[in-house]
Amino acid sequence: MTAPVRVPFPVVDEVSRHCLREEEPETVHIEVHLPGPLDPARLRTSFVKALHRHPRILMREARGPWWRRRYEWELTGGPDAEVVTFAPAGPDALRDARNRALAQAPPLSVSPPVRLEVVGSVLVLTINHTALDGPACLRVLATAAELYGGRDNSPAAPPTRAGAAPRETPDIPVSWAPPARVAPGTPDPSPGNGMLVTELPLPHRPKGAPYTVNDQLMVSTALTIAHWNREHGSRPRPLRITMPVDDRPRDAGMPIGNGTRLVEVPFTPGELDRPDLPVLLRRTAERTRALKSLPRPQLGHGAALLTAPWAPVAARAALTRTLRRAAAPWTSTTLLSNIGRIPYPLDFGEEAGRARAVWFSAPARMPRGLTVTTASTAGRLHLVLRWSRALLGDGDGARLRDLFAHHLHTTEAPR
Repeated sequence: MTAPVRVPFPVVDEVSRHCLREEEPETVHIEVHLPGPLDPARLRTSFVKALHRHPRILMREARGPWWRRRYEWELTGGPDAEVVTFAPAGPDALRDARNRALAQAPPLSVSPPVRLEVVGSVLVLTINHTALDGPACLRVLATAAELYGGRDNSPAAPPTRAGAAPRETPDIPVSWAPPARVAPGTPDPSPGNGMLVTELPLPHRPKGAPYTVNDQLMVSTALTIAHWNREHGSRPRPLRITMPVDDRPRDAGMPIGNGTRLVEVPFTPGELDRPDLPVLLRRTAERTRALKSLPRPQLGHGAALLTAPWAPVAARAALTRTLRRAAAPWTSTTLLSNIGRIPYPLDFGEEAGRARAVWFSAPARMPRGLTVTTASTAGRLHLVLRWSRALLGDGDGARLRDLFAHHLHTTEAPR
């Protein structure tokens, strides 16, 4: 019998594995709304075939002794368990599926570390973020849609970006002080994450504007946090917003795993207090373009050193957790993950139809405690606010949503 192929954990996977906390599971949730219902047997067959089309998703954490130098993924020939389930119908079925997506990470010991739950005509895909990210799993779901519906689900061409070129030396403020934290609201006594899912109009952007919708979302996020912090008595401090950047192709050959790299976009207090929006949007565009163009390891050079196999993983895990706690005050204020326009039709055929809304959410563990995730489908913006219950409660999420909607509207130029 041939031994399973083993693949060492990449840097991102290993750092995440070192820092897992049971009370705040590292999950990514993807929620796809379709016009019509899905056939259970047909969907199960199509999804399993899609997993085989992207075999890198068929993996589990390999067992090993405590003195091993690396964690390893063990690639499997198929799923270890049923991946697709259908939830019983009921008024709270979708709410309960969302809660499970936040509270119950698919185990790393079972291949694949994802699960797909169907609630009526809604697909809820839960991903263990130690193994995979949202864009990779969306690629797998697009393949499943094509196999299920028999229709082409190839990605659309990325939009062309017209507009002014950034200056040679963009204005990127540097501060060695710890960035602002999201001010505490009314925490929820239960552990884990809370989440608010909403839909907003896609913000208008003038043709030829020197900024993108992503820059509008970045500015809106910064203004929302600054506004929230003022309301809660926090003194003005510089903000830093983490932004994932994904350079992978979206076709069938897309690498599956954790493929994004992280950059941090800074803002000064003066820029966010009574801002000159045209100037702020232009500066933000220059910063994001410059930061995205810089070659940089996914988590920086320090993470690569931490994950080098110079000691057993147990020892390096303890060191990584210690350093992460020490660096907590310098962690960015929040994370904005903009998936952008969903590149695939996600067309499941005549009866189930084509996706009319797609939401994502990213983990919101402390010390950030809040993540903002956006995507657009059919000309609508699909926004998810996700927070640590140790920091915020449901009412706080509703207030942040209202602030975000207000500030997003202010970034729109008059039509």
